Amino acid sequence: MRILLACQLYHPSVGGVQEVVRQVAERLVLRGHQVTVATSRLPERRIRSLNGVDIVEFDVDGNAVRGLSGDVAKYRRFVLAGDYDVLMVKAAQQWTFDALVPVMDLVPAPKIFVPCGFSALHEPAYADYYREIPALLAKFDHLIFYASDYRDINMARDHQLGQFSIVPNGASEREFGVPRDPGFRRRIGIDEAAFVILTVGTLTGGMKGHRELARAFELADFGDRPSVLILNGNVYAAPRAPIRRTLLKSMRGYARRLLRRRRAVSAGADSLDAIVAQINKGATRKRAVIVDLNRDNLVQAYMNSDLFAFASNIEYSPLVLYEAAAAGLPFLTVPVGNAAEIAEWTGGGLVCPAPVDDRGYTRVDPVVLADHLGRLAADGPRLQALGQAGHNAWLQRFTWETIAGQYESIFRDVVERTQA
Repeated sequence: MRILLACQLYHPSVGGVQEVVRQVAERLVLRGHQVTVATSRLPERRIRSLNGVDIVEFDVDGNAVRGLSGDVAKYRRFVLAGDYDVLMVKAAQQWTFDALVPVMDLVPAPKIFVPCGFSALHEPAYADYYREIPALLAKFDHLIFYASDYRDINMARDHQLGQFSIVPNGASEREFGVPRDPGFRRRIGIDEAAFVILTVGTLTGGMKGHRELARAFELADFGDRPSVLILNGNVYAAPRAPIRRTLLKSMRGYARRLLRRRRAVSAGADSLDAIVAQINKGATRKRAVIVDLNRDNLVQAYMNSDLFAFASNIEYSPLVLYEAAAAGLPFLTVPVGNAAEIAEWTGGGLVCPAPVDDRGYTRVDPVVLADHLGRLAADGPRLQALGQAGHNAWLQRFTWETIAGQYESIFRDVVERTQA
């Protein structure tokens, strides 16, 4: 098949949408398909093909609410030319979807849409936008959702849109199929006896729950055991800015440099920087560090930690929970997106209660989270069982190779159905 995937951002940009599309696209190429990605132009992208996937760039930005800018007409002409057998568009609220709305009925090939959670569904500025979405969903030949109970799939059900599938996210068997490096902790200056908590997410100024988690870590009771909180994430930049990935150095020295660089992003007594500084200057045996590990070392961080903690305020289907399961790392998550469902599917983690407000944001109480962290840290057998269950489930159901096969089947079925 000739497959066109449309997504606002793609490699070397880093993020959940980008990662899902890249992992699926590259495996579809290995299965013999011709795959093209239509995406935003990035100045740091020096290639037009990556691992067999063709990349076609468009100088377009914005969305229907903020306004579309750039060469929208060129993108529409490209899609309407129809040089492909099936089109999959990834995510609402992005130009790759919104720019096609006026010409949706003219797209010549079968159309598949992955809504990606409708993150702004309850935002007043998007009220008119989402009033139009049900009619647009009906124009697609098939819909793909990551969760069985979330705002996007529930909208499809409410409007009796029956042509859809639930395809979970996953983690790479290539990345997580490597052995654990037993020298990792020593190399970065972490005590082998320490209880290490890892979290991963872009430092977006609060939405990933880093501050709540850091406060919870500060409050948690780990007894006499030394403990380390690793907050891994890159400082958010506009999509057109160059992507920076920093090689691993001494964790203490690197954290100091990164803290200085981030002062323009995070400041004040309740900032993440301030909370981390407060933890590190105390007389306890706790230490917190903010890092941006390269991918190989991040995989080793997963494999050499004791618990993955996730306190994000807004998500759809967080990849990091699948990555924790792949590494055999038990996780504790708040009920954000379909995190509770991932915990059930994988058996690899537990859910810390947290309320969700009327705009769909999870509000994390650091005191409650601290209690769960402390009790789980003291239960070694349970942590071991969760980690093993998560790893086994990942091997059986949640590798990208398995998931790419599900996408391939959907594409074939849609093409055959629309040609019948």
